Amino acid sequence: MAFFFTPQNNCLRLRNHRFLAGFHSSASVQGSQKPRSRLAKSLQPETNRGTLEVASFERSSPPHHGRAERKPVDPGVVSFRRLARRDAVLSETGKPTWNKESPRFNKEKPAQTNEVGKSEDRPEYRKEKNMDYDASAESEEFYNPPVLVTTGGSTEIAATLKGAPGRFNSPPLLPGFVTALKEMLGPDVRPTPIQSLSMKWLFDENPAFEYNQFLLASETGSGKSIAYLLPLLQNIKKAEEAAAAAGQAPKPSSRPLNPRGIILAPTHELSRQLSLFAKSLLHDVKLRVMCASRANTKTGKSKDVSASEMAAQFDNLMKGGDGEFSVSKDPHPVDLVVGTPMKIMEMIKGRGWDRKEIQEGEEVDPSSLRRGRDKMVGFGKWKSKPELGLENVEWVIVDEADVLLDPDFQEVTRSLLADISEARGHPVTLDPFPTSAAEKLPEDKEVEYPFNLVLTSATIPSSLARYLDAYHPRLIRLASPRLHHLPKTLQTEYVGWTGGNKNADIEKRVRKVWAEDALSVATSETPVTSLSKILVFCNKSSKVVELSAYLSEKGIKNVALTSAGEERRRGSNKHLDGFLRPIRSSCSSAPSRTPSPPATPVEPLAPGMLSDPSKDAHVMITTSLLSRGLDFDPSIKHVFIVDEPRNMIDFLHRAGRSGRAGQAGRVVIFGKTKGRGSDKARDVKQRVRALV
Repeated sequence: MAFFFTPQNNCLRLRNHRFLAGFHSSASVQGSQKPRSRLAKSLQPETNRGTLEVASFERSSPPHHGRAERKPVDPGVVSFRRLARRDAVLSETGKPTWNKESPRFNKEKPAQTNEVGKSEDRPEYRKEKNMDYDASAESEEFYNPPVLVTTGGSTEIAATLKGAPGRFNSPPLLPGFVTALKEMLGPDVRPTPIQSLSMKWLFDENPAFEYNQFLLASETGSGKSIAYLLPLLQNIKKAEEAAAAAGQAPKPSSRPLNPRGIILAPTHELSRQLSLFAKSLLHDVKLRVMCASRANTKTGKSKDVSASEMAAQFDNLMKGGDGEFSVSKDPHPVDLVVGTPMKIMEMIKGRGWDRKEIQEGEEVDPSSLRRGRDKMVGFGKWKSKPELGLENVEWVIVDEADVLLDPDFQEVTRSLLADISEARGHPVTLDPFPTSAAEKLPEDKEVEYPFNLVLTSATIPSSLARYLDAYHPRLIRLASPRLHHLPKTLQTEYVGWTGGNKNADIEKRVRKVWAEDALSVATSETPVTSLSKILVFCNKSSKVVELSAYLSEKGIKNVALTSAGEERRRGSNKHLDGFLRPIRSSCSSAPSRTPSPPATPVEPLAPGMLSDPSKDAHVMITTSLLSRGLDFDPSIKHVFIVDEPRNMIDFLHRAGRSGRAGQAGRVVIFGKTKGRGSDKARDVKQRVRALV
């Protein structure tokens, strides 16, 4: 079948294949033979098998017919439009406005209108590269204190570090802490801005209140752990010495553990690292630290009381005594307890305190059951005995407060703080905090805890700022100058997906890092014996498992860690060996303090002799589980962010695992840089640029 159009606007439909074959012409002409005509003499079929149908239609005229010819535009007008579009910027309301400060704005603008009278010199409203994303991003996610030291309602107290200590000296520190710091961080160690502010405000011997409230906020890798551990440990030690000198006994308690201080951390990994870090400061200043996130071990001796003392206590019971047996001679088996809020609550109320008791045959809504806690029939009946007393707690540290006081986690944290207050004879009420920014804040709900409260965080989200304004208006906020910014030594790099297998793109970038290490062997002044280690962050656990399996198949040994990983249940951080920063201390197992003779120069190894990534894990893949507070080894110079960050708060914490304490680092951000969907990557790039 074929269709033909005639000059009379007729459409011809032909169905005879023999007739169509007649339209074929010879490809060549021989001699003087007249070439065959390509046009048919008649469209009527030769046989009765074919039919001829004629359809006629009218074609509409072109759209430009009947209109006046458009006048050419002056080239000067075109040039002005292009410059005007370039000067269009994004205002705070998100609408394009004219940049009146531009010298081009005041130039005389030629008028050009069309026949309808509408102006033709309007700029196209489209996003330009010089648009300001900083103000809109920070106003939604972050709260930026106006000065370094503020209190509720952004009341300014101090704008500079004037008067803050510039060295770790004694006083104000105890000599034992100064020695420990020099052995851990070097003889010429100097405090960071947040550490200087901490020593100025938290070591005040004449505070305005009996119990103080502070917030320590500074960028990642700035030493916030030292900033709160030093005043915490020193005040506990001085209080112990003052009580012993005055002959004051601690408040009696029937429980074996009665600490003076508690540190709350969001993860078990961070709790274990903090406890080891605190112990490394206490080799000269003797205090006892317990990590609640370690493997289950006995907390006391099985035989603490002699037979005669047991007999005397039994006689007292028979005569109508209180019936309490003094199992431990020491009323303070520990001075400081470090753990997650849920683990601390289990030590206070007994393990299983929050489980629902499900009876056999009882109908329960499956949606009300919590994962791993309420799904076993009768499992909630068993509870262990409480072992932690709260009567003597004088200091509480909430590390990573932006997580533990987040609307999703603050219920357990605030309940724990309320239990400590009640145990110390000052109960407080728990009111639900509005989770939406549109909800009105509660009035006259200021909370006064009967202990010193210190919150720490690398970011101050708007939700945390609203919580502090509502419940802790007198809390003093100490902020470093570079709060909500990436470390200066951290570089950013953007890698685009090639459009194929994303895991292959990640593998390619990993091998590029190691290729650069191999090339640096010849140029490095110090011997290079190991390849760089890489930390990869994903948004989902399924992505972690998938990427880990792919890299293992390609011969790259790696460590994949998710919230449900079996390694986390061992009660230690051995699964993170080689990735966390080793803690240097003056313990007996450490090397001698005497300076060792100069080491024999070692010839740089060939690239092939570097550490083998197929045998030793050089890549760790995880989610935001390990993005909070952990101090990673300086060998981790690269952080890969392979999924688009949910927000800039999450990005700051992930990227901050590298470039810590002045070390060089690089964060590599993967995304789609071309084609459809690349707008998100460009938006992320602009928002990250505001954090540099």
